[in-house]
This record gives sequence, C-alpha cells and structure tokens, in this order.
Amino acid sequence: MAQLAVIDLIGERLGEAYWSGEHRLNRRLMVRPLLACAAFAAAIALAGCDSTDGGPSPLSGRHMQPISDRMLADIEQKNMSKESAILVRIFKEESELEIWKEDRSGRFALLKTFPICRWSGDLGPKVKQGDRQAPEGFYTITPGHMNPNSNYYLAINTGFPNAYDRANGRTGDFLMIHGDCSSRGCYAMTDEQIAEIYSLARESFFGGQKAFQIQAYPFRMTPTNMARHRSSQHMAFWRMLKQGYDHFEVTRREPKIDVCDRHYVFDAESNGKFGPSDHCPAYRVPEQIASLVRDKQRRDDIQTAELVNRGTPVAASRAGVDGSMNKVFLAAINGTGRDFIDSDGRIAAFNPPPKVPGTIPAHVNPPREVADNSSTGSLFSGFSLASSESKPAPVQVASAAPAKSSGGFFSNLFGSKEEAPPPAAAADAAKPKAAAKPAPSKPAQTATASVVATRSKPAEPQPANVRTANAGAARAQEANAAPQPPENSGMLSGAAPTVQSSGFENRFGGWR
Repeated sequence: MAQLAVIDLIGERLGEAYWSGEHRLNRRLMVRPLLACAAFAAAIALAGCDSTDGGPSPLSGRHMQPISDRMLADIEQKNMSKESAILVRIFKEESELEIWKEDRSGRFALLKTFPICRWSGDLGPKVKQGDRQAPEGFYTITPGHMNPNSNYYLAINTGFPNAYDRANGRTGDFLMIHGDCSSRGCYAMTDEQIAEIYSLARESFFGGQKAFQIQAYPFRMTPTNMARHRSSQHMAFWRMLKQGYDHFEVTRREPKIDVCDRHYVFDAESNGKFGPSDHCPAYRVPEQIASLVRDKQRRDDIQTAELVNRGTPVAASRAGVDGSMNKVFLAAINGTGRDFIDSDGRIAAFNPPPKVPGTIPAHVNPPREVADNSSTGSLFSGFSLASSESKPAPVQVASAAPAKSSGGFFSNLFGSKEEAPPPAAAADAAKPKAAAKPAPSKPAQTATASVVATRSKPAEPQPANVRTANAGAARAQEANAAPQPPENSGMLSGAAPTVQSSGFENRFGGWR
C-alpha cells in the first residue's frame, strides 16, 4: 500500500504540471504511462480481493484489449474521438447499459447500448449488505475503480456506497459491473461486452478524463414508467433520481452532483459547503439549465397524470423474483422464435433470434417471466430464486473470442410519504398473484444448443445471503422532498446530490 501511495503522489504532481499546461504538447506521453503504471500497481496490490488463492496473481493482459474496429468506426462516424470522455447509464427494468461519449461539440451522445446479461435483486436502491440489490444512484468512477485482475474477467467497481448512501446508512461494497453473466448485487455482462466497456473507459482515462459518472436507474424515467410504478414504496427516491436524469436529458452534459440533507443536488452553485448529512446551503442552479428542467418536468407531470387518469395499470408485482436479463439473452436461453411484447405493446418474435453479444456461461439459471399489465404491454422478465436442486439450463452461445484492434404540480400523484414497509414474508410473497394476468406469449421452448463456456467461477466477493423480509426497507429521509422555489428563481430543489468528481477519498478508495 505504501507503493500505491507513492505512485498516487507522483501522479498528482505530474497531473498538476500537465493540467497547468507546462507539458501540454506531451500530454499523451505522460498520461498513458502514468495510468498504465497506476493500473498495474493497483492490480497487484488488490489482487487478494478478487483472486482464486487470496494472493497476488499476474495480469492476464485482457485489460489492454484494443477497442474493436467496428467500435472505432462508430466513434468516428459519430464525430467523437477514441480518448474523449464517457458517461454510463444503467436501466434495470430494460436490462440495458448505455455508453455515452463526448463528441467534438462538447456534448454527450449515445455511442452504444449493451444488453445486460444478468442483474440481481429488485427495482429499488441497495439498502444493506447481503440484500442482493444492485445499486441505484449516481456514482463517480476513477482509475482506481478499474479491476484488470477480476475473477469475473474484468470489473469496474461502481463505488457503492457513495456519499448519499453513507449518509442514509446504507451498507455494502464491491458492487461491480463485470463479466461472467453472474450477479449477486452487481450488473453482469458477458466477458466480450465487459472487455469492450473496459477498453472505452481505459481510453477515456488515457485521454485525460479524471473520472466518469455512472447513473443507475430502476427504469427509463419516462411518463409511462412513472405512471406504471406510481404505487411503489420507492417513488419518492425515484423522483429524486429523475431530477438528475432530466438534467442530463436537457443538457447532454454530465451533471455536477452534490449531497446535502441526505439528498442529491444537481448542478448547484453555492458559496457554502455541501455536507451529506448537513442542511443544504443556499444554492442556485444556472437559469438556463433550471428553465429547461422545469419545462421538461412540467410536460412529464402532465403526461403522467393523463396516463393515470386513463387507467394505466400499475406494474405487476415482482415478489419472489430475483433480478432479470435482457430479452436478447432470454431468447438465446429459451430457443429460437421466442415471442415477446415490444415497447409499443405489439407481439414480436425473434425469428431468427438475434446474435448474442458474447458467451453465455453454462451456470446461468433460466428466468421466470413476470407478466406486466401496464398499457405498454411490455414483458418484464426476472429470475426466480434458484433452489438447491436446480440445474443450469443449456443455452445458446456465441463466440467467446475477445473483441478486437431523469417536481411539478402533479407530485401528489406519487406523494412524498415515507417508503412503505417491505413486502410480506418471502413465503407468502412468492405465491402467484391472482390479479396479475400474464401477457400473451408462447410457452418457452426447450433449448437444444450446446454450451461452450464451462469454466468454474469462485464465489463473487459479495455475500450471497438470501434477502430477508425487511431487506428492502428504505430510509424515511428519501421521502422528505425539499420545497420547490418560486418558478422564476432560477433554483431547483429536490434531488439530493451524489459525489463530485473529486469527492472520493483517493484514487483507489473504491477498493478499500
């Protein structure tokens, strides 16, 4: 650890000279070796956290896989550079991970959407260690959060718990985005996908980005989804997250995030100091941003109210369901010609099934689907908790070769009450609900394809305790929304802040 401290100190000094412009002409010559050295040292020092024998192990080299030729072509076609800044958005219900990249205009544009192979838990925030919840919120990722030596191929630590999580008494650590399509509180991709995501993050650091932001949401924060989930005990928390979502949507720039009074605050300017558990200082949001966000929130509230008045059904209960998987992977597991309901409520089929973006390991458990009664007719798929007798199902796989060179006047619809107590005991909750009618779909077919990936994996570095009845209980402070300022004040209230780019204790703070 002393070696890491020395390397970090050297990095800070070189960084000061670099950012002051004294060595602007040679910035790549300086930044690339510096970060490569820091990544190597971090991997050696931290190998014990994620290695098979508990001791240091040599780097495999997969963390240095180049960005694929196809991705490079997409980057160029979208007026971006390989080293430009990135931003990540995650949507649980849709099981999608988006990579946004800064284009040459200085705004973020969507580069690629990756289907998530597996995530665990339920919609809602992570509350405590062992609840199997994948985190929701705003997280800052530094080079020290990158694990090139993961047992799950490659991994990026989300940085949970952040300042907001800690202020609200939430516990847990080592919540990752990683490979191997296996999750106990993480967002798991295929090995091929995480290699591409890792390389994009690595190149952004090489290009001078000090940290990038992960925005993790329960679903896309649209009026339709807000109407569908209006009865959720987490709605106050989600409306707070939606403010950050809206800031990004209207500006296409990474929102500045602070935390005070145990809430997120977005793009705030203040002469005071933000303390996660302290009262918020007086602050303003730039009028240009505040006006755009107010207009969007007003439109969204009106649309949400109309959807509720038209009788949009509440989303189906997911009691007893553990996580989900993108429909692309579901199709591969269930066989060819698998029907599903698209976002417009139409029955569609994968016929032929789409190409699976990577290898699905043999140990992936088959999903149990949950029919959604909402007006969109979308089919939300989840995983039932596997019994000790359950066996992995055969799955379709693709080549395993590594890739190549969101507060308006309709807020009373949701209320700002405290989050409700968790659902009833698991035994009762697991019983099927009579009111939940499944969406039309064909029976799942038996998969017949052979399995390619068979390597065994060690237990993930997150306790695998089954979630207890009170694991989903969230703190009452989330519901205490801040009062709205006058409409022309140029201020926005509400969302509580996360962590600033420089808010983590040190570059390697995400790894303890």
